[in-house]
Amino acid sequence: MHCTANRRTFLIRGSVLIAGTSLMSLAFAKIEDINDAINKSGRQRMLSQRLTKAYLQMGQGVAPEASRKILAASIVTFENQLTELSAFAPTAENKQVLQTMEKNWSTYKTLLSTTEPNPGAARNLMLQSDEMLALAQTATVQLEKHSGTSSGKLVNIAGRQRMLSQRMAKYYQALQWGVAPPDGIAKLDLARKDFVAGMALLSAAPANTAKIQEGLALVQQQWLFFDHALQQFGEASAGKQLLLSNVATSSERILEVMDGVTALYQKLA
Repeated sequence: MHCTANRRTFLIRGSVLIAGTSLMSLAFAKIEDINDAINKSGRQRMLSQRLTKAYLQMGQGVAPEASRKILAASIVTFENQLTELSAFAPTAENKQVLQTMEKNWSTYKTLLSTTEPNPGAARNLMLQSDEMLALAQTATVQLEKHSGTSSGKLVNIAGRQRMLSQRMAKYYQALQWGVAPPDGIAKLDLARKDFVAGMALLSAAPANTAKIQEGLALVQQQWLFFDHALQQFGEASAGKQLLLSNVATSSERILEVMDGVTALYQKLA
């Protein structure tokens, strides 16, 4: 009963915090400044993982209609932001990484959008999503270094938490479907540890405002539900489809609130 009440509180308060920042309705817009660029580049990291997560969910019949919408919206957002970031690129090195991303994106998008979800394609997507993540990470770190500010670093860390929420869910879904690489469990565990460490760093940041602290508290609350489902992987007594659904929904809720928190850090500049 207590967990149910906490979950209800999270949903009500979380909906207020993230009003108007839905990831399903991000429109094309010119990048305003370096912190905006770090935020959007960091969101590309998240989308690299979210795209494959949605595909894996579709393949296992996990909220198929919602997963289809997530996949379609994420493709549009990734493409729009790639165009924006390429136009903004402040250094030759950053522009070169983005050009490589554009080349890789063509193959990644084709596989995501032209094949009915199947284990063979899913295994390929696991590799491609990690390659795209590595490129997006490089681009984001380049932008953070170019900014040279403490707020830019916080935007990067908060933005990375979004990616980790989707990465954990992606590996969980892949493990359940039997399409994860041999080190899948180790990568899931590493992402979990990185997420916990990231929350500790953000919670201790002196620059935090009351709104930021509230958002981080909401994420910590939802993390209890998410982590509980992750820890139950492989338990015979746990219902597989229920756990798949819990991981899917919890990862989306953490993502939405962390996206709002990242936007708040962006405004600190």
